Amino acid sequence: MQTEQTMQPLRTIEAGALEVAYFETGPADGPPVLLMHGFPYDIHSYVEVAPMLAEAGCRVIVPYLRGYGATRFLSDATPRSGEQAALGADLLALLDALSIPRAVLAGYDWGGRAACVVAALWPERCAGLVSFNSYNIQDIAKAMQPDTAENEHRLWYQYYFHNERGRAGLANDRRGITRLLWRLWSPTWAFDDATFARSAAAFDHPDFVDVVIQSYRHRYGLVPGDPAYADIEARLAAQPPITVPAITFDGADDGVRPPSQASAHAHRFTGPRSHRIVAGVGHNMPQEVPRVFADAVLELISARTP
Repeated sequence: MQTEQTMQPLRTIEAGALEVAYFETGPADGPPVLLMHGFPYDIHSYVEVAPMLAEAGCRVIVPYLRGYGATRFLSDATPRSGEQAALGADLLALLDALSIPRAVLAGYDWGGRAACVVAALWPERCAGLVSFNSYNIQDIAKAMQPDTAENEHRLWYQYYFHNERGRAGLANDRRGITRLLWRLWSPTWAFDDATFARSAAAFDHPDFVDVVIQSYRHRYGLVPGDPAYADIEARLAAQPPITVPAITFDGADDGVRPPSQASAHAHRFTGPRSHRIVAGVGHNMPQEVPRVFADAVLELISARTP
């Protein structure tokens, strides 16, 4: 099922530091769901998930993150930060701007991190959480502790972005680098040229490189964050638990992070949680197995419906 090959028309709204561009579908009075994309992807990760949820009666909102697509910073003076606190603040501001008091939040990679931040710090705004890679809040204080050799190897791109050669490489060949990451991270996903090109247009954003580079440097404590989000980062440093109902996933073929059992993150989830490992799935779960992802969202919605 792929009833919306492109996610148009886009709407825009001022929210916090941004003018957020987003796709909306489904009934305006349906249970709200925000679907959050990751790096290096875009809203088309949900090109099949969104109509599935809309057909089930959900109000579905799929925003471009800062530095992607048609989302723009309102001020030239705003630091082009990609830190986790900024992503969480952006999502909270979008909920406020859309007058949505509470929604199911679902995402992976950067978008999943934004969803986890809001779920942890503002649980009253999160009716349920679908999070790929489980607890996705960075523990920056421990970022310099080495991992296994195999896992360090998977993170080569992060270390590449730590130096100016990496910045120049991303600026000079956004499509070459991002397409390589798609292949490495989802080795069993047979995406075609048109699918990649549809998303890659979002990476032509004038702030894409700056936001990406700051994100991958900040998470290792190599650069300062935006002072506007210092209080949020301080709260995240405590690794706050997620108390809302959650469904978490890992992909068995994820090229970024190998799958883990539920016990690995159990102490970070103090509310109801189901953890599932999905066979044959890489890092871009909603686009690889949209039905599985959509069903998880609907499961959370059904659980809270009288």
